[in-house]
Amino acid sequence: MEQLQRAQVTAIPEGGPATLFLGRPRKGVEIRSDVLQARHGDLPVRIYTPQAWSREPRPVVVNFHGGGFALGSARQCDWICSIVAADVDAVVVSVDYRLAPAHKFPAAVEDCYDALLWTAAHAAELGADAARLGVMGDSAGGNLAAVVSIMARDELGPAIAHQALVYPVTDMSETGREDASYLDNVLGIVLSNDDIEVFRDYYLTEDADRLDYRLSPIHAADLSRLPPAVVVVAGLDPLHDSGIRYAQALADAGNVVRVEDFHQMPHGFLSFPYFAHAARPAMAAIVASQRAALRAPSPAITR
Repeated sequence: MEQLQRAQVTAIPEGGPATLFLGRPRKGVEIRSDVLQARHGDLPVRIYTPQAWSREPRPVVVNFHGGGFALGSARQCDWICSIVAADVDAVVVSVDYRLAPAHKFPAAVEDCYDALLWTAAHAAELGADAARLGVMGDSAGGNLAAVVSIMARDELGPAIAHQALVYPVTDMSETGREDASYLDNVLGIVLSNDDIEVFRDYYLTEDADRLDYRLSPIHAADLSRLPPAVVVVAGLDPLHDSGIRYAQALADAGNVVRVEDFHQMPHGFLSFPYFAHAARPAMAAIVASQRAALRAPSPAITR
């Protein structure tokens, strides 16, 4: 536990050796930190804005980082978020939600939904258009992006026009342990089955219902009328099959879904763009899907 606490408070330095692993932010994108007011208090965010002048308000994408709900920060997503900002020509708001085990479920969900509400309400101040709103996340962040998309529909919140789910956590129930990819990747290169169980124990309370869609979006009672989605999965990832199952469930419910399956990649490969040869093709697929949804004349979904 002490090791986890040290990791949580260790800030990733700007520039230097860290960029060799996490990737250098795209040039031409301004990155700044801010703090918004969430229901629990201050919530730090990292905002990425193209430096080039724009005639019209830009799309805006809210990003949620990975890390098993217990690790990570918005800073680790500089490469990903700056590419989206530059290539989609969008403003990106990346959220430093509260981390487990000090802040268990549903703290992260509440923070991410509050950040979505804040972004929609302050879009004009950001030079963005709230009608062209997307969400994005990897791993635990993919779970949060999927959950927030359902919440926004059910609570008549902001209309989300696109969701990018990168090797998302979609099933925390016992069903997830039956997936072939879970059984075949016990000692995952980046994420092992033991890691998954440790992170779940950090995040979940003892009485948590693992079928709650805010934990396992694949078990939501209704998956219809959700934003168009791109789902990126990795073949050497214990979470591969649950990601595929969620994409299929979205499609079965009548949603537009595209799956990008990188068979030779491990979980988390987008976080290592200089070492994972598929990182750039995966980002190109995400950007293409976002541009199609967020740059269309009327991207808002019908409720």
